[in-house]
Amino acid sequence: MKKSEKSTITVKDLCKSYGVIQASDNLNFKAEVGEVIALLGPNGAGKSTLMNMIAGYLAPTSGTIKVLGKNIAQYPIFAKAHIGFLPEGAPLYADLTVKRFLTYMAQLRGLGKEAVQKAAEIANITDVFAQKIETLSKGYQRRVGFAQSILSNPPILLLDEPTDGLDPNQKDYIRSLIKKMAKDKTIIISTHLLEEAESICNRIIVLDKGKIKSDGTLNDLLKQTKTRSIAAAFRKLTHKENPDA
Repeated sequence: MKKSEKSTITVKDLCKSYGVIQASDNLNFKAEVGEVIALLGPNGAGKSTLMNMIAGYLAPTSGTIKVLGKNIAQYPIFAKAHIGFLPEGAPLYADLTVKRFLTYMAQLRGLGKEAVQKAAEIANITDVFAQKIETLSKGYQRRVGFAQSILSNPPILLLDEPTDGLDPNQKDYIRSLIKKMAKDKTIIISTHLLEEAESICNRIIVLDKGKIKSDGTLNDLLKQTKTRSIAAAFRKLTHKENPDA
């Protein structure tokens, strides 16, 4: 894919190893405003590892990551200030109310109550403001985590399984919201839901064993694999040893 010089994220020769295990193996790609990028891959492919490195929560073994042109190793605070991150499992403070949690997270970013209210309205969670997070369903907790990620209206969103635990109506709402927000943001989504990647993402990166196996539009993916569906393409790229899996 042709890229301009105004990339929001630049990943170059990125590697992460744990002893003999190579979680990320020489990854290279760029991302721009307006892109909703799906990270697809089987368990252990390196999706969450990549997201954690871009977010600055995990240091790479080698290689570089630039956020808005600045190396995150040199400018970690700058990078984190411009990224909203919904990690896997949405770690939250269970004994806080939703409002207190979001207020605390907003204060860490130097934001006021207006940001809390707006994010809660966008995530559609104002009706549980007074409840402790530990009393919420998994779906509501996921939406609280999503609200946290958009508090500062960041130009870059990293969403690890954003619709995990949501019912079908909630999934449709969050997916529509992501598509709406994408016009002025770069959004990277890690997901196991192939229909989610197909319906809301305009670019798909397939990872397997820490390597990028494909990077492009859905049509690019289908042409590369000579298949007719995203499911068939996924299987072909990630299960070569067992094509019927």
